[in-house]
Amino acid sequence: MLESRVASIPFRARIACMTPKLVPPPLGPGSHVRVIAPSRSLALISPSTRAIADARLRDLGLSLSFGAHVEVADRFVSSPVSGRVADLHDAFADPAVDAVLTVIGGYNSNQLLPYLDWDLIGANPKILCGYSDVTALTCAINKMTGLVTYSGPHYSTFGMRDHFDTTLRWFADALFADQPVLATPPPSWTDDEWFLDQDQRTVRPNDGHWVLRHGHADGRLVGGNLCTLNLLHGTPWMPDLADSVVFIEDDRESSIVTFDRDLTSLTQQPGFESVRALLIGRFEPHLAMERDTLAAIVNSKRELDDKPIVANVDFGHTDPLLTIPVGGHATITTGPASSDISFQA
Repeated sequence: MLESRVASIPFRARIACMTPKLVPPPLGPGSHVRVIAPSRSLALISPSTRAIADARLRDLGLSLSFGAHVEVADRFVSSPVSGRVADLHDAFADPAVDAVLTVIGGYNSNQLLPYLDWDLIGANPKILCGYSDVTALTCAINKMTGLVTYSGPHYSTFGMRDHFDTTLRWFADALFADQPVLATPPPSWTDDEWFLDQDQRTVRPNDGHWVLRHGHADGRLVGGNLCTLNLLHGTPWMPDLADSVVFIEDDRESSIVTFDRDLTSLTQQPGFESVRALLIGRFEPHLAMERDTLAAIVNSKRELDDKPIVANVDFGHTDPLLTIPVGGHATITTGPASSDISFQA
């Protein structure tokens, strides 16, 4: 039983600033990637999308394997907690696995947190990459073990046939080399249901970063999907915000008022008073978040005074998608109409 297994795991509530940073080894030719489904199931992903993802990852010189429970789909299009925990533990325990890539997001990866073996994960540092609902895992693992995790593309994201080059370059820069990833705005972006029709794509011109407050800052990266990060409030797995650079984004299931109050909740968390900068990912058009509206939200919060703030950055639920090291380092320099942002593990 999962519960009896959990009872035998020594629980060590750790403070992030007291836990040594663990940077996983980079990928290279021949590295092995294990695909797991800690949220929704691989059963959601079409065979054609899987074929593109498999070929693209193998073109990077990577080999693939899949967790034993990735195809299980219950009434919630997920697998039971025990299966998802087992697949994550097996991926970290297997010495042949170099990186763990999540299938897709969803809503329930935080169900796994009470049952994870932090000692096992910390003793086997390797790359974990995903975004959206996987924020609960990337933040919790970094908090509890010091392991740098990655907010970046899912396995399913690699199934995007077209307009994927920038996402792929950022992924390779972050995970195949020890070098800064420059978050330079690309000329265009997309937000469409490519997974339903690879031929129907809408390419939009990029108006660049929105510099809402200018200045210079550097610090440890904390963040991901805002509503998922807020699920960690008051738990042992909430990351330490002190002296950090926070990055947040939200998807089309949110709204302007929901984003506003979720951001307020985040600014009320312990340690936020010393946050050094705030990065906000690009909003999907469905939210109709205009620059002036976002500026009004930011200006309504005294907790954000005197911090560099840059929005419309390429992370979140639009493409291309940056690969950002959670627990890594960010450097931000902004002027009234310019911004230089870099990330490094």
